Amino acid sequence: MADSWTLSTLNVNGMRSAVRKDFQKWRPKDNPDVLCLQELRIQPDQMETAHKAPRGWSCVQANAEKRGYSGVSVWSRLPVVASGTGIGLDWADAEGRWAWMDVEAPGIGRLKVVSLYLPSGSSGEVRQGMKESFMDFLAQVAQALMDRGRPAVICGDVNIAHKKIDIHNPSGNKKSSGFLPHERAWMDELLAQGWVDVFRACNPELQVYSWWSNRGRARELDRGWRIDYQLATPDLADRATDAWIRRKAGLSDHAPVSVKYRV
Repeated sequence: MADSWTLSTLNVNGMRSAVRKDFQKWRPKDNPDVLCLQELRIQPDQMETAHKAPRGWSCVQANAEKRGYSGVSVWSRLPVVASGTGIGLDWADAEGRWAWMDVEAPGIGRLKVVSLYLPSGSSGEVRQGMKESFMDFLAQVAQALMDRGRPAVICGDVNIAHKKIDIHNPSGNKKSSGFLPHERAWMDELLAQGWVDVFRACNPELQVYSWWSNRGRARELDRGWRIDYQLATPDLADRATDAWIRRKAGLSDHAPVSVKYRV
């Protein structure tokens, strides 16, 4: 038996686009045993073999009612106990923003893995309000998961950079959605429930990003934001031995975030 297993999360910004950018070549490099994907922007009837989980893997996928929009999934080659979609917030579920899978993880047993795509509020006040309603609802769901006392991890694009170290230009973005004081305070509250930002726990001082704007040569100049997370219960987080962001993967405007957990 291997002494560790790997969990990765990635906002693909369109599954078809990611496949064209060598998604299938990246996956064996980081070699995840469980993979959470966001912003699939593809319906099952549009999917070809290259867009699907590999043979022998399990998959659960939450689709947006609007074609070409949102959508999240969890892929696993670990044994699956149960799976489902939807967080219980009607409009968010209609946008395909929450999928989960209970897997048998080596060393930890039954583990709930969630793929989450929190809305962006950057397009204006209406979407910012919807984002904040989702945040309020998610905080309650996260607390309930923590109170169950079972291992869990919430993975995905949270659209919030938590600390100044998580954003290239904190002073210039203090009024930007994704770095607003109350959004950052919400992240504080989530961690106060007991959730662990696993990448930051493994890399306390490392300033790296997981998303870059398509404007102003942001990726080339590494002017980014760290908005993609693995938020784990302490029992799982304590098993993390390494965490990394594959900036040069080039699969989308986001980069994969991977964590290796010991058995």
